[in-house]
Amino acid sequence: MNDSEFHQLADTLMLKVEETLDQFDGDADIDYETNGGVMTLSFENGSKIVINRQEPMHQVWLATKGGGYHFDYQHGRWICDRSGSDFMALLAQACTEQSGEEIHFD
Repeated sequence: MNDSEFHQLADTLMLKVEETLDQFDGDADIDYETNGGVMTLSFENGSKIVINRQEPMHQVWLATKGGGYHFDYQHGRWICDRSGSDFMALLAQACTEQSGEEIHFD
């Protein structure tokens, strides 16, 4: 994958996160801000989740209250390089834990 392809895939991922949060109709208040390729999700309890792109390695990184994860794009999905878990599944789990309300990223 070249840098241009990486940016397109990372942009698509972040857009999907934004769209899901914009459409979320639960009681939890989750704010997000994107600045310079870094997306920060802020929760009512003061906790945060940070999603950022690591261009030199063509990875997306996810930092949550529960830990940090690095994702490579494989077979049409962003996959954790340690656990093999899907990005959206880990993000949903972290958002659910940090907001106290179940959130799904399809």
